[in-house]
Amino acid sequence: MALKPRNAKPKAKGTSRASKPRKSAPRSKAPPKAGAKARPIKVRKGGKVVLLSGGNPQIAKAEGDAPVQAYIAAMPGWKRDLGKRLDALIVRTVPKVRKAVKWNSPFYGIEGRGWFLGFYVFTRYVKVSFFRGTSLRPVPPGPSKDKNTRYLDIHEGDALDEAQMAGWVKQAAALPGWVPGRAS
Repeated sequence: MALKPRNAKPKAKGTSRASKPRKSAPRSKAPPKAGAKARPIKVRKGGKVVLLSGGNPQIAKAEGDAPVQAYIAAMPGWKRDLGKRLDALIVRTVPKVRKAVKWNSPFYGIEGRGWFLGFYVFTRYVKVSFFRGTSLRPVPPGPSKDKNTRYLDIHEGDALDEAQMAGWVKQAAALPGWVPGRAS
């Protein structure tokens, strides 16, 4: 037999907690707590870029080379040099590549065919995402929850095999890309 707390009110039949309207808590004017997520902002010329968790630059969603270059310029430390190398390698391998920043990450794709690659800054590494990575040969080493995606994590001091990376980029650009909102 389950015990009820002494101050428990009897529940009326046919009512459920989900059907009752909820009152929202009053919003505090206090400054955010340490470690709280930064609110999205648009960076103006000369404005300071906010670094999110792990040092990932927060750049406003936009199409073109300029936001990607702003993202790369805001990458902290050794990751900035890696970002420049990756961007140059992708442009060299796929000269008509389309660029954008979405979800605080640079994306690379082919016009009308979707995105084939993106990367993201973490505290100790940069994660390169191949959206159709399981179709690449050899398959990039990092598994994903998505059945098509594979990752390559690059840590400080890792040697970047530019020939292998260029091969993956070339293969990935030739495949149908990922289009957000469309089933894989």
